[in-house]
Amino acid sequence: MNIHEYQAKEILQSFGIQVPRGHVSLTSRQVERTARELGGRCVVKAQIYAGGRGKAGGVRLVNSPEEALEAGKSLFGKVLVTPQTGPKGLVVRRLLVEEAVEIEREFYLSITLDRNSSRYCIIASAEGGMDIEELAVNAPEKILTLTIDPFTGLRPFQARKLALRLGLEGELCEDCVKLMLNLYRCSLEKDCSLVEINPLVVTRAGWLLAMDAKISFDDNAIYRHLDYPAMIDCSQIDPLEITAGAFELSYIKLMGNIGCMVNGAGLAMATLDMLKEYGGEPANFLDVGGGANKERVAEAFKIILQDPDVRGIFVNIFGGIMRCDVIAQGIIEAASDVGCPLPIVVRMDGTKVEVGRKLLLESGLNVQYADYLGDGVEKIVKMLQ
Repeated sequence: MNIHEYQAKEILQSFGIQVPRGHVSLTSRQVERTARELGGRCVVKAQIYAGGRGKAGGVRLVNSPEEALEAGKSLFGKVLVTPQTGPKGLVVRRLLVEEAVEIEREFYLSITLDRNSSRYCIIASAEGGMDIEELAVNAPEKILTLTIDPFTGLRPFQARKLALRLGLEGELCEDCVKLMLNLYRCSLEKDCSLVEINPLVVTRAGWLLAMDAKISFDDNAIYRHLDYPAMIDCSQIDPLEITAGAFELSYIKLMGNIGCMVNGAGLAMATLDMLKEYGGEPANFLDVGGGANKERVAEAFKIILQDPDVRGIFVNIFGGIMRCDVIAQGIIEAASDVGCPLPIVVRMDGTKVEVGRKLLLESGLNVQYADYLGDGVEKIVKMLQ
C-alpha cells in the first residue's frame, strides 16, 4: 500500500524526523494562501503515487504567491508521465506546498525489506537526489547497505558508523544517528515495506531535513492499522484494482492485451514469463487464490473483461485445493452474463479436470483447451497475432 509524500512526512514528523514546513492543497487558492504564509518563496510539488515527478515537470520553485497560484492552475489536473507511472501517467489532484530550503548537501537514505535475508536493511548514499537510480547502476560502490539483525535491532554504533561513512561529523553525525534509529522504529511500528528519504539534506543552517519521503506499507499488516484504508487515494489506483480488492483478488493492471486468470502467485508469475517468452503481452496479473469459489472466479473473469485493452484471455489453473469444475462454472457464468466475444484459451490440470473440460467445451463459448502451459501460451499468442 502506497501513500502520498505529505502523508509520509506527517508520519516521519511523529517519529521525531524533521521535514520542511508546508501544507497539502486541493485548490489553486489554497496553494496561493499557503505560499503567502510561507513568505512567498516556496516549492509546489505534485502528489502522485510515483517517483520521477521533478523530471516530469511536477515540482515547481516559485518566488511569490502569484507564481504559486499559476503553478497550481497548471499542475492541478495535469497528467504526469514518469518511468514509474507507465505511458498513461497519473492525474495530479493534490499539491504539497513547502518552504524553499537552502541546501548544503544531499544524501539518500532508506530502510526496506531484504527478501534474501528476510530482514530489514538500511540503504544509504552520500549522493542523493533525482539520479539515485543511475548512481546505483553506474557507481554501485557508492551505495552503502547494512542488514539489521531483528533480535538486536539497529544499534547506535551501527548507525554512527554508517553516518561517518556518509561524511558526517560532530553534531550532524549524532543527529543522523538519531534519525536512523527513529526511521527504523517507524518501519517496525508502522509495518513498512519501504521508508525512503530522497534527498535527506543538510541545510546551510546546519539542520538535517527529509526533503522528500516515500512510505509503502505491508499489505498483509493493514488489519493491524485501522487508519490505513482512509489514507488511500483511490484516484491514483486503477479502478479495476479497487474492484478486485473488494473481492480479495490479487490484481495488477499491465500494458498488454492478453487477460490472465491464474491460481497462485508463483504460477501467475511463471505464466506472465511464458507469455513474454512466446512474444505475447499480458494485460494483467490476476491470482484468484487457491480456495476461490465459483462466484469469486466469475468476478475475476468479469474484471478481466472490463479492461478495454484485453483482446484474448488465457486461464491457467492447477486444481489442488481448487477444483477445475468450479473454475469452469465461474468462467461460463461470467462470460454468459457479459456476452464475452473474445477468444479464450484454458489450461487446467488437477482435481475434477475432466468435468471442467467437458463443461467448457459444451458451453458454446469461443474456448480452446490446452494440454499443458506451453501449448496454451502458444495458442493464445497465435490467435492474437
